[in-house]
Amino acid sequence: MERAIVHMDLDTFFVSCERLVNSKFDGIPLIIGGGDRGVVASCSYEARHFGVRSAMPIRMALRLCPDAKVVRGDHEMYSRLSHTVTDIIREKVPLMEKASIDEFYLDLSGMDKFFGCYQWTDEIASAVTKETGLPISFALSTNKTVSKIGTGEAKPGKMEIKLQEVQPFLNPLSIKKIPMVGDNTFQLLSRVGIRTIQTLSEMPVLVLQQMIGQNGSELWKKANGIDENPVIPYSERKSISTERTFTSDTMDIPELKRLISGMAEQLAYQLRKEKWLTSTVAVKIRYANFDTETKQSRVAYTSADHTLARVALDLFNKAYTRRMRLRLVGLRFTGLVHGSHQMNLFEDTEEQMSLYQAMDDLKNRFGSDAVGRASGFDFGK
Repeated sequence: MERAIVHMDLDTFFVSCERLVNSKFDGIPLIIGGGDRGVVASCSYEARHFGVRSAMPIRMALRLCPDAKVVRGDHEMYSRLSHTVTDIIREKVPLMEKASIDEFYLDLSGMDKFFGCYQWTDEIASAVTKETGLPISFALSTNKTVSKIGTGEAKPGKMEIKLQEVQPFLNPLSIKKIPMVGDNTFQLLSRVGIRTIQTLSEMPVLVLQQMIGQNGSELWKKANGIDENPVIPYSERKSISTERTFTSDTMDIPELKRLISGMAEQLAYQLRKEKWLTSTVAVKIRYANFDTETKQSRVAYTSADHTLARVALDLFNKAYTRRMRLRLVGLRFTGLVHGSHQMNLFEDTEEQMSLYQAMDDLKNRFGSDAVGRASGFDFGK
């Protein structure tokens, strides 16, 4: 049976959300980001026309497009609308994967015998726009890689790439269109004349493996339109957590808060390493008499430890209401979706983003305890 895989992408999601609540932003160059020292979280097509792109420093973006309007953004609204779109899609398809806050994969394989897959997808996209006011693009093809590339080429719009059309569609495109090709890989391949997907697809697999390592084979498959990766069912129940049971019950509040900050930092690093974003934070405490209290809060999708630690400490203050010793504290992140750190781009400065990258690099090289914020270290270990 031929697979039918759809990739759906909410168009300029943050921008579209802002335009829902303020029509003055319609048709103008709009940048979502945080201050002169921040970076671009999202930008409108009108701003992209001038060369503005996501993750670019705001100062550079305004040099390219001086007339752009900069809006700090409402991350709570973005999260709420993302959940609404998720619910709409999930009710209408047999299998859905939420790839990030604004991207979805649908597996409609076998559904064409009951209802045309393309027509069905078109009606789902129309339902999203009708119920939320948000524009959404999509592409339908035989696997995740081709459908994702297709959405990128269709935006803003829609397209179908049938099996016999896959290679003719891919061949003339730049290798940068392949999701796993980053700047370093692009530069490496470009230096030997590999710039189009067709050229890449015609390269011997062994040569690619020698050039870029074990990913060479996977890259060759994608260039030839081969991708057997399944659509992973979406579940809000995915979580990561940690807890600490004390050898002696304690009510040392400063030490407890340092411990919770450290837990938040370690779990946030795990999120970033595994490319997750969380939308719910929960803190658990257990008193010496074994009574247990749990408090949780929804947050904008994030993997930033300074944001998550702040929420965790606030929840701890709400949970710890008795002057009684504690025997356990725990922290849990749930409502996970795949994605890189993005929701806090309009809060973070360039310096903060660089600091995260440097700290993560050190942790990847020397271990997760190699470096951290002073507030999160347990000096009593």
